[in-house]
Amino acid sequence: MKLYGYWRSSAAYRVRIALNLKQLTAEHISVHLVNNGGEQHSEAYHQLNPSDLVPTFVDNNESGEINLSQSLAIMEYLDEKHPQQPLLPSNIEHRAIVRSMAQAIACEIHPLDNLRVLQYLVNEMGVSEADKMRWYHHWIHLGFAALEQQLSRYSGRFCFGDTPSLADICLIPQVYNAKRFNLELAAYPNIVRIWDECHKLPAFVDAAPEQQHDAT
Repeated sequence: MKLYGYWRSSAAYRVRIALNLKQLTAEHISVHLVNNGGEQHSEAYHQLNPSDLVPTFVDNNESGEINLSQSLAIMEYLDEKHPQQPLLPSNIEHRAIVRSMAQAIACEIHPLDNLRVLQYLVNEMGVSEADKMRWYHHWIHLGFAALEQQLSRYSGRFCFGDTPSLADICLIPQVYNAKRFNLELAAYPNIVRIWDECHKLPAFVDAAPEQQHDAT
């Protein structure tokens, strides 16, 4: 298995956590999103992933080599192929709730604050650094406020009950980014508590950006 990613990529961070929880080993190949105009735009990487995004996951199975993009698809593939330490509950209703939390982060909060969006705001629309940060904080606050209400209903030690799931895997990189950009988290006690609980587990600690070989 190979994982093409970048140490600070939230989406690659998610897949690293999933691999660690399942005790799976993959070769980590760095695609630097800033150097040389962004290595994700190189012709070689574009052939691998036409979206010019990370991560890209490559695996060999009985049907040959499979090449996957999109972190949620990668993680569900891993969960189905390697069912040990499942990332989704066995109950159909509970699975839907966990997926809804994960998708709220990965499909609503994260895309609006992704690197290419922030770069477009600054480079193409002339948005100031201060207004870029207002944009960034606005969308995280909006998403975290809704998620905090869900956690008040469904969380135990983790986002859903007492077992880490796809929701926690998506949450931790988003909180990492919020902390990096000095977003105040006092209004989200469940999110902060779950951050602390997850960081008692080596799977989350070892997946952190600063622990990666390409961290600069």
